[in-house]
Amino acid sequence: MINASKFPSIMGIVNVTPDSFSDGGMFMDTSLAIEHAHKLLEDGADIIDIGGESSRPGAKEIPIDEELLRVIPVIEGIRAINSSVKVSIDTVKYEVAEAALCAGASIINDISGLDNDKRLAILAGKHGAELIVMHMQGTPRTMQDNPHYDNVVQDVFKVLQQKIALAQSLGARYLMADVGIGFGKTAEHNWSLLKNLEYFHNLGVPIVLGLSRKSFLSKLLGDEHNAEKDVATLIVHALIPVMAANIIRVHNVEQMVKLKRIREMLL
Repeated sequence: MINASKFPSIMGIVNVTPDSFSDGGMFMDTSLAIEHAHKLLEDGADIIDIGGESSRPGAKEIPIDEELLRVIPVIEGIRAINSSVKVSIDTVKYEVAEAALCAGASIINDISGLDNDKRLAILAGKHGAELIVMHMQGTPRTMQDNPHYDNVVQDVFKVLQQKIALAQSLGARYLMADVGIGFGKTAEHNWSLLKNLEYFHNLGVPIVLGLSRKSFLSKLLGDEHNAEKDVATLIVHALIPVMAANIIRVHNVEQMVKLKRIREMLL
């Protein structure tokens, strides 16, 4: 649990994909992805999260070999220039996570929360890596097909509690939880989770929050361009309690660092 005077760590997003919802295709070239990662670090990112498979609604799974070709050279390129940066691999595949850890990543960001492959918890334990288990109802291909909960806060909490227990039973020692904003949730579900985010600290693990450029924000405000989406993202982070999350996952690190400086002056 972070204290009220500490701003969350900032995780900068690098999507090495042609079809991610906000920046698909921008960093498919390895050199451009590495350059972008270092720009995020210069802007003040504490962690770089690298993903090679889109998780936008309706996205299809890609072959393991293709995902490896996208992400491993980027991790190696970052490590060749910066040996100390903390790198997260955004994947649901055991083979990709294993190769990424060997290449220098130290966090596995599993949006399936072990539903795709429980061995990720074993892998995290073996390497002493951190593991983020996220809540998602369904898969990226089906998650927005009429998602339903009896009580979204309690339902998501119970599922994450079960996933954490499973991960621990399989040997994972350093766990984090993500409520999965936008993953199998309506806009109303997302707002309910955000209003009750502090409750999830009862899980006993650090909380990761990823709401950057999500469609429920742009639909509410009518903002379609990334610059406008970044403003909406910034506003939400400014309004929720600073202690609500331990890590915030964002596209625009520069803006979030400015918010961090302001909040630290006010606390």
